[in-house]
Amino acid sequence: MKRVTILFDLDGTLIDSTEAILDGFYHTFERFGQNPPPKENILALIGHPLDFMFAHLGIKKNVEKYVQTYKERYRIISKQKTTLLPQAKEAIAEAAQFATLGIVTTKTGLYSKELMEHFSLMHYFGCLIGREDVINPKPHPEPIFKAMHRLKAHPEHTWMIGDTCLDMEAANAAGIASIALKCGYGKPLQLFRCAKRVVFNAYEAVAVIRQKELE
Repeated sequence: MKRVTILFDLDGTLIDSTEAILDGFYHTFERFGQNPPPKENILALIGHPLDFMFAHLGIKKNVEKYVQTYKERYRIISKQKTTLLPQAKEAIAEAAQFATLGIVTTKTGLYSKELMEHFSLMHYFGCLIGREDVINPKPHPEPIFKAMHRLKAHPEHTWMIGDTCLDMEAANAAGIASIALKCGYGKPLQLFRCAKRVVFNAYEAVAVIRQKELE
């Protein structure tokens, strides 16, 4: 079999951190004496960097203070309020049988590694590229290029698995294949517009990749 590399997004792809993310935003807005925005508004922005999210939730000044407060809260509660998505563990184990694996996320890399270590899954991955590792986050291709460089990946046999159009756009810009997932935060209609392949979850995506790479 060819040498294959698979890059995974985290939120909505391998983990369900909805409760932790909402807790972090609610806590932060309340800390600064403001009413938290509606749940739906927060969820619609997941996948973007925190500074982008706060700015689009109405914060115009001192965004970095909101981001720092969120991070401090998230680190405390993330493990207890985050779960693996169904079949995510099986997807990772299956992918590791035939591919080199990496994670590309807009979450803070340090906390993401702690989460994956908490789930006893970090050892499957050759690298994890987080927000602090790049200048330009997804949908810019920089995070993918950085992961590919670290993993010595071949573009023609590298795949990105994610749940939003940010993941698909980054993959397209990097010149690699991608698969979108319906189990996460991206709306199906949007995914069908920005992705060539859409499946339900990461396990199904890994099965598609294995079949394609065997052809």
